[in-house]
Amino acid sequence: MAAQFKGVLPAVVTPFDSEGAFVPSAMEALLARLYAKGAHGIYVLGQTGEGLNTPTAVRKQAAEFAMKNSPADKTVIVHVGSSKTAEAVELARHASRIGAHAVSSLPPAGGLSFAEIRAYYETLAEVSEVPLLVYFFPEVSAAIATAEQIFDLCSIPNVAGLKFTDFDLFKLSRISLAGHTIFNGRDEVFAAGVLMGACGGIGTFYNLIPELFVEVYDLAAQSRWQEARKVQDRINVLIALTIRYPVFPAVKKMLQWSGIDCGDCLAPRRSLTAAEQTQLRADLEAASFDPAGFLK
Repeated sequence: MAAQFKGVLPAVVTPFDSEGAFVPSAMEALLARLYAKGAHGIYVLGQTGEGLNTPTAVRKQAAEFAMKNSPADKTVIVHVGSSKTAEAVELARHASRIGAHAVSSLPPAGGLSFAEIRAYYETLAEVSEVPLLVYFFPEVSAAIATAEQIFDLCSIPNVAGLKFTDFDLFKLSRISLAGHTIFNGRDEVFAAGVLMGACGGIGTFYNLIPELFVEVYDLAAQSRWQEARKVQDRINVLIALTIRYPVFPAVKKMLQWSGIDCGDCLAPRRSLTAAEQTQLRADLEAASFDPAGFLK
């Protein structure tokens, strides 16, 4: 598999203003910080990036900006998923034209069967001029449940591998041992996912502390597993306190406190209340994270 499909790829937050318009300046600042901290690439417009809630034209604008503001040696994967196959096809073709290294898609929503999801992925793989990463996320799509189904999806021509968002690392290991490229999608078990065969990771909390995920990845490459676990434990302190709140609004708020204002999440996601903001800051400080500085 292509060498670029590895490493730490933040699932990048998409900055919006109060009217829901894309904010290039905030994206530029965020990408600069992530790359300065050692990220090997980015994954744009997925769940964390609110792609499924974003108009097609804005998705294209953000994808183009991400490509233009990424160094040539960094990997850019564009999430093109949609409940409408025609929109996903349009976005996959666009991502191919702008030079993305790969496209990716969550399974389309709607209680679809495995056969219907497979047909959707077949269509995307056929129209895309760059490799496609499929998605295993049983909380989102129960129709993809077994390793055998994942093997089947990975057999589709032009499928490069998958993002694996689950805690079943035995299944991850089976898929890796079969020779498929896997990005770990559960931030809480990044170190364990790499141990069990993931080539890297794609995740939400990489926006906040990319350097810690890079440190885990580098330590794992040296088989320094005890040290990697200690860093993972520190990561998990932040995750544990953040998941007490609506996660994506909390991540955006923490980015704002650190100097990069990415705005609020798009409706129907809500923002943190004033009380939640106050408590989150207190939680961060109690865990020795400086709300205004630990992300810098």
